[in-house]
Amino acid sequence: MEISAGIQASLAGRYAVALFDLASEAGTVSAVETDLDKLSDALSESSDLSALIRNPEVSRKDLGKAVGALADLLSLDTLTRNFLGVLAENRRLSQLPAIIGAFNTIAAAQRGEATAEVTSAHALSDDQIAALQDKLKAREGRNVKIRANVDPDLLGGLVVTIGSKRIDSSIRTRLNSLAHAMKG
Repeated sequence: MEISAGIQASLAGRYAVALFDLASEAGTVSAVETDLDKLSDALSESSDLSALIRNPEVSRKDLGKAVGALADLLSLDTLTRNFLGVLAENRRLSQLPAIIGAFNTIAAAQRGEATAEVTSAHALSDDQIAALQDKLKAREGRNVKIRANVDPDLLGGLVVTIGSKRIDSSIRTRLNSLAHAMKG
């Protein structure tokens, strides 16, 4: 599998590649991917957890205990649990969100998928997500996994990001463009 140079060049990317290689050898890529999704959700839902992994005053030992307890709480796979321990020991837990993103990119590329970050003003229904997925699949020529986000500031419309491509059809952007055009 060819992994992009951008992923390999970053610290988070190197950790993600190492985790992916270990998960591939163990045949647990999907389990690790599920675990990382759980961790990502936990980080986005808990500002305390996000602050903890970035706090340089917390000792390596205490970080190890904290991630061990988190792994127990989330029922994480042994490989993911050990990986978190390595991150804690090396003081790299602050890189966890970037590692998760890089791992998901690598796993999606391995499956021949693309991941689309879709931001809308309101939560999309399952039917809307399925229709969008079909349109993006036709456009990209491969399966597209959608990660939906909500940003009420968009007012309406969508912002879709696939890799380095961005499709911005939000009302906020249209209004900003109109205001800029009217200024001359």
